[in-house]
Amino acid sequence: MSSLDDLIQKAQMLLSEGHSQGQIADELSLSMETVTWLLTQQKGMAIPKDVHIDWTTVSGHGPLLDEMAMMMMKSYYAALDEKDETTAEKFPTVIVGIAISGVPLATLIAVEEDVKLAIYHPAKHSVQDPPIGSMSGNFATISGERCIIVDDVITSGNTQHEMVKYLRRHGAQPVAIWVIFDKRGIRDVDGVPVYSLFKISRID
Repeated sequence: MSSLDDLIQKAQMLLSEGHSQGQIADELSLSMETVTWLLTQQKGMAIPKDVHIDWTTVSGHGPLLDEMAMMMMKSYYAALDEKDETTAEKFPTVIVGIAISGVPLATLIAVEEDVKLAIYHPAKHSVQDPPIGSMSGNFATISGERCIIVDDVITSGNTQHEMVKYLRRHGAQPVAIWVIFDKRGIRDVDGVPVYSLFKISRID
């Protein structure tokens, strides 16, 4: 999908299939602001500056997805070695995947690390008013754990801020945030370092 018309059509199709705007934002790796524009195209509203990332060639192929997850893990430990920061507190006891795209990556990493897996549902997926984020009760608990947060893309950074606050509020220690693509160039979120494989920049 490369054209604006294609994105509009895809966003409208996902909405018709029952996806929330937050889910559409995740599916298309776009900000909520961009998705709102795609769905409404309000007159006078400028087209948001955003970058669409289509990584379905990798995300839809198990072995390639596994390689990507291993790259995220290796990149983190290589960065720790460079900084000489291999203290025990930097090693996770729980990998937290942000639904939905962070979940398969987090699962593969948790298997490799031989640690627990937790799943977080961000507020933008919530049907409550006001929307709130929540941890899945079917996976590991986070209280007292050292957690690494895993997602595919940082678009606005809002979900990562929400996740860090949630972990701290529930007695967990967020150690790091791992993403494949960072569209904001964020170094840390509330003091938690961000490790991305790729930084995406838009040059106008």
